[in-house]
Amino acid sequence: MKQITNSVLMIRPVAFRMNEQTTANNHFQKELNGILPATINAKAQQEFDAFVSQLESVGINVLVVEDTLETDTPDSVFPNNWISFHDNGDVVLYPMFAENRRAERREDVLDILEEKGFVIENVVDFTSAEEDDVFLEGTGSLVLDRANAIAYCALSPRSDEELFIEFCEDFDYAPVLFEAFHTVDGKKELIYHTNVIMSIGAHFAIICSDMIADKKERKMVLDNLRESKKELILISEKQVEHFAGNVLELSGADDKRFIVMSTTAFEALNQNQIAQLEKHGSILSADLKTIETCGGGSARCMIAEIFLPKN
Repeated sequence: MKQITNSVLMIRPVAFRMNEQTTANNHFQKELNGILPATINAKAQQEFDAFVSQLESVGINVLVVEDTLETDTPDSVFPNNWISFHDNGDVVLYPMFAENRRAERREDVLDILEEKGFVIENVVDFTSAEEDDVFLEGTGSLVLDRANAIAYCALSPRSDEELFIEFCEDFDYAPVLFEAFHTVDGKKELIYHTNVIMSIGAHFAIICSDMIADKKERKMVLDNLRESKKELILISEKQVEHFAGNVLELSGADDKRFIVMSTTAFEALNQNQIAQLEKHGSILSADLKTIETCGGGSARCMIAEIFLPKN
């Protein structure tokens, strides 16, 4: 299986704002006081459009779908939480913690993919778990080492252990489970998504292992990454707060590798970390400050990788 792809799905926001339903456990979100909602949405759209242009300019195939005003979906810009695409033609739909995020799931997205020549063989739907208040938020909860068939998951109110194991059994992934904590108002809280603290590329892994409190769990995670021949790029909790773990490797024109992140993330990295990453590809960084501040997610969260076969 390939670890990186050239094709991605991105959803252009139409009513972006801070989602009041996700602030309970996403402590990265902050209110932009004194700024009109329309201004926040316009800024988010500008950031989104510039980001898409950057990706397309290096030969990454971006399928942009416009969000709709018919639903109240302030977080629609983060599609990787509700859908994932796999190279056997499977599409997976995931159960979401926030009720207003469930409206992000759209049948027409699958139709648009098929119109573009992608082959969908099967839809695996885990969304009924919402009825039992059980959640697994896509590649926010799951960080997939597709090439080595290993799935990493930091348990949280949005990432359920039993459902994670079920995903791994269905897709033949070896599960690596752990708990990761960050400091919120002087207290230790579970990190809301795995992809905030780690990212796996073809030959590297970014991780904040300091946030895995249990020493055995930390060793298990690092051993798995090393055994998978990943160069480890260790980041700090402070860098995690600047989204330095929310990174994605993609391939552009002529199979050139790009390591995609926000400007906030890039500016938080030190020279050694940048040098480590640049051995694996060119860093592409985008200004996503409004989306990061209000949405509590960054570059990786905005991208749903498409691994589906093509006609």
